[in-house]
Amino acid sequence: MRAALEGCAIGALSVSLVAVAHARSPALPSAQETRPSFTEWLADVRAEAATRGISQETIDAALSNIDEPLPVVIERDRSQAEVVQPFERYIQRHVSAKTIKSGREMFERHRALLASITRAYSVPPGIILGIWGMESNYGRFSGIRPTIAALATLAWDPRRSTFFRSELFDALEILDRGDIDLDHLKGSWAGAMGQVQFMPSSYLSYAEDFDGDGRRDIWSTPADVFASIANYLLGHGWRAGESWGREVKVAPDVDRKIRADVARRTGSCQATRDMTVALPLSKWASLGVRAANGRPLPKSDLAGSLVSGSQRHFLVYENYDALLDYNCAHSYALSVGLLADRIGVQSTRGR
Repeated sequence: MRAALEGCAIGALSVSLVAVAHARSPALPSAQETRPSFTEWLADVRAEAATRGISQETIDAALSNIDEPLPVVIERDRSQAEVVQPFERYIQRHVSAKTIKSGREMFERHRALLASITRAYSVPPGIILGIWGMESNYGRFSGIRPTIAALATLAWDPRRSTFFRSELFDALEILDRGDIDLDHLKGSWAGAMGQVQFMPSSYLSYAEDFDGDGRRDIWSTPADVFASIANYLLGHGWRAGESWGREVKVAPDVDRKIRADVARRTGSCQATRDMTVALPLSKWASLGVRAANGRPLPKSDLAGSLVSGSQRHFLVYENYDALLDYNCAHSYALSVGLLADRIGVQSTRGR
């Protein structure tokens, strides 16, 4: 789960990407700064971990071989949001014919398991597959960075040290519980883990042991992977039997009027502030919004917010907020919804 990590200013439905590194890596913070050296800082982390009840065996195994921060991790952190990709190009990449085909194949492979998880958590199979496909290409790639070293680097770096220090202790707790061994605890440069890309705090709150083997294995066990995705969405307000949203048509003059007259939402995430307040479908119809096929919207008091890009427009419902909680970027959340619809196994479609 990458929310708050990769930059979520998605103006005009674009997505922030990491820039390709150039000839010289950014310098690590100066040793002349008043803060402790990495070695001194790590000693303090070890002491605090012990006070938190982490076993000495886990502390030694996890931290003894970390001699210095990882320059590549700081480089990736500093180079966010330097390249902006239009939504149309982003969706072409992530909701491609190949990705859709793979999603359908994965549904057939895991049909019975997905049905069980949908019964347990009320999250449709298509949405689970959509997130799985977006996060790890259906489990094919979930990151190669050693999680403890990456989190230690970001916790020592002053830019977001408080957040990542907390995540580091949560990762040590995961190791201490035995859910994963150190050699297999790998993920993204920012510490997101497994096929679901949970941060350690999200893992502790939402990871599930659906197969009942005593481990919450989001790295290699499909039952735990799917159940953890569903549990996260359920914990963030997913409503059973409702859709995430639908694509609509908005004429240029209607778009201008909506932008001038309809209020925007508030929130800590830029993506939330880039969508309108929720209005009933009947109100959107009266404003001139039409279904994607050009027909009038159905007469309904179902409320939705309008998300508008340069070329495409969507009415999104309450379940869309759960997708934004997973990763607060319209390009991401819309891609999950569209991928789910095109895989064709989502039990509820846009109304």
